[in-house]
Amino acid sequence: MWFIFGLAAIAATGVNLYLYTTGKDYKLAMAAGLSLTALTVAADYSMVADWVRAEDWSALSDVVPVMSIVLWVLTVISILLNATPILLEFKRKE
Repeated sequence: MWFIFGLAAIAATGVNLYLYTTGKDYKLAMAAGLSLTALTVAADYSMVADWVRAEDWSALSDVVPVMSIVLWVLTVISILLNATPILLEFKRKE
């Protein structure tokens, strides 16, 4: 599920940037991109919780250290990309 949310977050972020470059209202796409990013992280956390309940320690030790770094990096990138139109508009108004 986290993979589907992640792909949808990437698509929504792309739509957000496209709408901004074409001069259309991008705020709904921005909200969708950020919301789907949050759902991606929540779904991944849920997957890890399932592994803990199942006491699948090998899965936890293999996946969690790398996935933690990847989720942090991708979440920061998503926030920056989705906020770029607002920052550019703010800078343009000055």
